Amino acid sequence: MLEQTVKKILNAKVYDAAIETPLEPAAFLSRRMNNQILIKREDLQSVFSFKLRGAYNKMTTLTPEQLANGVICASAGNHAQGLAEAARLMNVKATIVMPKTTPDIKVANVRARGGKVVLVGDSFDEALAHAKKLETEKGLTFIHPFDDPDIIAGQGTVAREILHQHTGAPIDAVFIPVGGGGLAAGMAAYIKYLQPQIKVIAVEFEESACLAAAFKAGKRVTLDQVGIFADGIAVAQIGQHTWKILRETVDEVITVTSDEICAAVKDIFDDTRSITEPAGATSVAGMKKFVAREGWEGKTLVTISSGANTNFDRLRYVAERAEVGEHREAILSVTIPERPGAFKQFISIIGKRAVTEFNYRYADDAEAKIFVGVRISSNEERQELVQALRNADHPVLDLTDNEVAKSHIRHMVGGHAPNIQNERLYRFEFPERPGALGKFLNTLGGNWNISLFHYRNHGAAYGRVLAGIQVPGKEMKDFRAKLDDLGYPYWDESDNPVYGVFLS
Repeated sequence: MLEQTVKKILNAKVYDAAIETPLEPAAFLSRRMNNQILIKREDLQSVFSFKLRGAYNKMTTLTPEQLANGVICASAGNHAQGLAEAARLMNVKATIVMPKTTPDIKVANVRARGGKVVLVGDSFDEALAHAKKLETEKGLTFIHPFDDPDIIAGQGTVAREILHQHTGAPIDAVFIPVGGGGLAAGMAAYIKYLQPQIKVIAVEFEESACLAAAFKAGKRVTLDQVGIFADGIAVAQIGQHTWKILRETVDEVITVTSDEICAAVKDIFDDTRSITEPAGATSVAGMKKFVAREGWEGKTLVTISSGANTNFDRLRYVAERAEVGEHREAILSVTIPERPGAFKQFISIIGKRAVTEFNYRYADDAEAKIFVGVRISSNEERQELVQALRNADHPVLDLTDNEVAKSHIRHMVGGHAPNIQNERLYRFEFPERPGALGKFLNTLGGNWNISLFHYRNHGAAYGRVLAGIQVPGKEMKDFRAKLDDLGYPYWDESDNPVYGVFLS
């Protein structure tokens, strides 16, 4: 199978549309990590991602009749732009079905390239189903975003370029982002066929890790829920064709968090002055995690900057979370006595560390609860600070890895609600579109009182919501059934320690 895929890669017709992108040293990142880090700059393609390669290569295999009838695809954005550009270059009509949650910049770019955009559903699967329906009704040719041998071959040209561009010390590992697996399958096949000693590490966002799930199960599985922060790789099931290749060629799958991805976006910016989308920085995030775990030094490591299609307003969230993802900020809840001089003593323990935020509201005459962010240099320094505060008899709750604290509590100022009964705390992800809140309220049907509500927009395809809802115990079954009917991802945070400290 590898030989057949490699032959397709060698014969792939991509360069009438795509360019050979540079393989650039990441000077700052290399010095920090004591390794030679190289970044393959696929964000420099005309559509700002590698997807143009596979789309154009597939288009060159179609018959004149298929081209005359037109093509169609379902995509969250990057494949859509790639296919629209390929179709424009070949003077072919393209219909692009995209989820309603697709970032505006991707929709605008598809239309700018002459693609007809149809917005359907909240997820890729819904868009895919509609695209398949239109394919049958209108006689269009469906171009799959990843699970097609010609798409895989087009994406595999990235690896072909890397191996002939690099002339220094031998490459030790290549880190490849994975959604449906088209890029990873093409690259892994080429690398393992020509230089099997190079480690191929697949990197996934932890909330859409369909390849890791497939390896664990020994077969392709469909995830029950997919997080769409890294929308370019938000896929629920690895492809059938891609799985056949990846299960034989990938040495390891690493999953990364949204905070780690945000930190990687900053790393790439520091070295290239380019702002990648979250999916585009996943490879760098995985590389950093692997090196920290293995203690590698003096190695040559290749990462892929796979795309730069992100909404500008998302950068607010990325910048906010990058410090946490890089372990440069500690987020703490500290209890100090409510008396004169207590603040001064607290600040003396913080010392010369920069305070990134400080939230306080009077609660009672005995104790004060403080929510504070402190600039740190490492996890070790965070632990030292926490211990110093505890040694001074200041109880500390470390919230650095607490999602509710990072997304909501740090933006809320308030006190306790002593008269609230039967309150449960839930965290939701609302699709970022008109009517989402109305659907939430209509589904609950006025049966339960909302006692707390905080909404946080960060430029993604969904908004983060924290809600307190009064639900008597005997009604919990009916309440959860309503939440399941709603269809929005949700988490019960009633046992989260921040609830008792700041909200209850």
